[in-house]
Amino acid sequence: MAGRVKWVTDIEKSVLINNFEKRGWIQVTENEDWNFYWMSVQTIRNVFSVETGYRLSDDQIVNHFPNHYELTRKDLMVKNIKRYRKELEKEGSPLAEKDENGKYLYLDFVPVTYMLPADYNLFVEEFRKSPSSTWIMKPCGKAQGKGIFLINKLSQIKKWSRDSKTSSFVSQSTKEAYVISVYINNPLLIGGRKFDLRLYVLVSTYRPLRCYMYKLGFCRFCTVKYTPSTSELDNMFVHLTNVAIQKHGEDYNHIHGGKWTVNNLRLYLESTRGREVTSKLFDEIHWIIVQSLKAVA
Repeated sequence: MAGRVKWVTDIEKSVLINNFEKRGWIQVTENEDWNFYWMSVQTIRNVFSVETGYRLSDDQIVNHFPNHYELTRKDLMVKNIKRYRKELEKEGSPLAEKDENGKYLYLDFVPVTYMLPADYNLFVEEFRKSPSSTWIMKPCGKAQGKGIFLINKLSQIKKWSRDSKTSSFVSQSTKEAYVISVYINNPLLIGGRKFDLRLYVLVSTYRPLRCYMYKLGFCRFCTVKYTPSTSELDNMFVHLTNVAIQKHGEDYNHIHGGKWTVNNLRLYLESTRGREVTSKLFDEIHWIIVQSLKAVA
């Protein structure tokens, strides 16, 4: 089979082409029979649009699910996970079990989150229950930390609303949608700094669900030590791990980019928290990945 795989791509990247050629695969055009098509996001949406009704045959593979944004867009991810939890509740699934305070025992892996402007009133109601809490606002469709800020007063939301040139929260179309989530005030710190994990998962099929975890993930660190102090809410070097932000910090290390491999993280956690706790943590991370994929299946 290896020498007979026929491939197409609309992205002229040497890393792709070199790999295909090294495997002895044969390049063809999109109008010929192909087995593997590496497409840009736009192409994949066009190919699999409702109008074309295109379906893959059993010997064809592409690099994207056409509606992958159902999981990668912040607002859609939250919407899908909320819907998934409700469906499991209706089915009486033990996964959807709650404690006496109505908190999910197993599916509580997303902080309390609302869409703005649509859920503004619900958010205000929740905010008033614990007025000393901090919330984080993120534009739904942006990346690299763009447009993210933290708030701890309702007046800051009102200012945001005014600054975005709209007088009310009624019209969804006049402004960009944001998600607002309870900020996790007590994150796991290493060397006093916040970090996040960048893990890679390959989903080869949803029916049945089959996914593969890539071993070589990494963590990204903030350059400034974390403090929950409200005086530092505007300092994104304290709160956001995005390299696009951290690379402008005075303490950014251009050699290693403030990164650790996942293996180094594991070693650190095993030496400070023990092997059992570390294994449980990674098992739970894998479990969250599977549940997130099921939520959009």
